[in-house]
Amino acid sequence: MKRILFSLLYVVCMGISLMGNTAWANDETNAFRETFERSWPKTDFSKYTVSRQEFLSGGPTKDGIPAIDMPHVETLRDGVASGWARQLSTNAPVIVVTLNGETRAYPLEILLWHEIVNDSVGGVPIVVTYCPLCNVALVFRRNVDGKLLDFGTTGLLRKSNLVMYDRQSESWWQQFDGKSIVGALADTKLKMIPSFVESFASFAKAHPEGEVLVPSDPAMRAYGRTPYAGYDANQSPPFLNGEVDTFPLEPMEPVVVVQGLKSPVGISLTYLRDVKELELDGLRLVWRAGMASVLDRKDLRNGRDLGEVRVEHLTPAAAPSESEVVRFRTFAFAYRSFFPDGKIIARCVNAKGHPHADCRP
Repeated sequence: MKRILFSLLYVVCMGISLMGNTAWANDETNAFRETFERSWPKTDFSKYTVSRQEFLSGGPTKDGIPAIDMPHVETLRDGVASGWARQLSTNAPVIVVTLNGETRAYPLEILLWHEIVNDSVGGVPIVVTYCPLCNVALVFRRNVDGKLLDFGTTGLLRKSNLVMYDRQSESWWQQFDGKSIVGALADTKLKMIPSFVESFASFAKAHPEGEVLVPSDPAMRAYGRTPYAGYDANQSPPFLNGEVDTFPLEPMEPVVVVQGLKSPVGISLTYLRDVKELELDGLRLVWRAGMASVLDRKDLRNGRDLGEVRVEHLTPAAAPSESEVVRFRTFAFAYRSFFPDGKIIARCVNAKGHPHADCRP
């Protein structure tokens, strides 16, 4: 009899719990719909992995920042540009992608104005992305479960990071980690393709016959200038809900994030610039001058020198190529927003009470 009563009690309690969860889910779905359904009638707001309250408007509306869907490229000849790419300064940062023997560079001075490029390199459909507010450039495959997706900008931000959408299901995707967070494809993840940012001079030297993205209409935007002048000198990030522990760094200090190790590691760019080289889990990171910030001066050529970061394997014979190492730059607040337990290596004295800080002299 006791067992029967216990079973009945368990069923009743589970029923109440499920009713409560359903009510919460319905409330959250209704909140999404009330806020966004007019602009997003095709998005399935019954599926989500994050709360509606985490989204903020970045200013532009849906596709207000236009993605590039038909990219135009220029091929270098012996490392020399002959068309629009001639205006790229030697210190101009470019995202470098290599797939199946084909290498292409995507200048950040173009991505500043578009944030997304739907492209194919080496026969592989990819989406090249850049979020100026987090200063993070990432590349992903556009194939998901056998379906080819193409992406646009939502005009929304989460954790001050770009929220993309795919035009096939109108699901929303977080740029920082490639995860779908709202819509029919919620909880799906894009496969990240290793890429890195280097100066145009370094790219042209390493790939003298490489391809470079150029504007389809050079008059469309003020390419070569930035609408984010002075942004990386801010003391605190905009469009951020709540506080983020970035010890031992200030929120807007730049870090180099290396993945593929035991866990993601963020290295202070200032520290790496000071020591020039750092060995870490079989890798050697090397800083060298020659690449400008696109978030500093209005004229990008005059941006302060942030330098390049190269990655070398300590055992080259058994190592994959540099392009297969996942690493990217971002700000400390963005790194810790998405990797709250991520280690930060920096110059500091006392990390007591901060288990994820790795203080170096």
